[in-house]
Amino acid sequence: MVRSILFNLAFYINTAIFVVLLSPLLIAPRKWAMSALRLHARTSVFLQRLIVGNSLEIRGLEKLPEGAVLVAAKHQSAWDTFALVTLFDDPAMVMKAELKLIPLYGWFAAKFEMIFVERSKGPSALRKMIKDAKHRAEQGRQIFIFPEGTRRAPGAEPDYKSGILLLYDGLDVPCVPVALNSGLFWPRRQFMRYPGKIVVEILDPIEPGLPRAEFKARLISSIEDGTAALIAESAERGDMADVFLDADSGAGGK
Repeated sequence: MVRSILFNLAFYINTAIFVVLLSPLLIAPRKWAMSALRLHARTSVFLQRLIVGNSLEIRGLEKLPEGAVLVAAKHQSAWDTFALVTLFDDPAMVMKAELKLIPLYGWFAAKFEMIFVERSKGPSALRKMIKDAKHRAEQGRQIFIFPEGTRRAPGAEPDYKSGILLLYDGLDVPCVPVALNSGLFWPRRQFMRYPGKIVVEILDPIEPGLPRAEFKARLISSIEDGTAALIAESAERGDMADVFLDADSGAGGK
């Protein structure tokens, strides 16, 4: 509890310092602002290791193609939204348009030229998402999406949305699945933070041009099997994965 309190204070103070003191970057070149985004992520990961006791291992970086790709990552924790950006040269994340309304945070997200989706507008919002994603891909950026749309507890049944299928069809670039176990140590909707090894694994890319049903099946199998393996590995290390599975999701280790 003490470590969680200290880390949360440090994390939010660190975030406030970045968004306030570095607000002049809102009128600077976008790449300068992206560098600050990465620095904030690295600083936060350092604080997490120092205070909570979380080590971090990245696997499979050699599998990441150069240039524009579609990145589809498992989403278990708020940790994913900042820490994963450090893995890619120039990510453009798909985000809810409502986030753009948050002072400073939303302004920076717009500065980063993220891809905003106004879900209330239905099909027209999806068409705009594809158009914006194509433009970012033409710039050589990595299009980053959490295909389930929201955080899912470790072990919960997968719930993949249609957005990833539309992006895969529309972009015609490789799709890189990403598995992780971050929800074991930074659980969704919880104040507590737990020590242990966070592992992010970049999996084998899926080539473009597959039929939609085949792509979806391969994507889900890759991400879910990879994530289940990381959770099982954490349990074997004694990282209390079994406790979080029982308490948070009720699932039996999927």
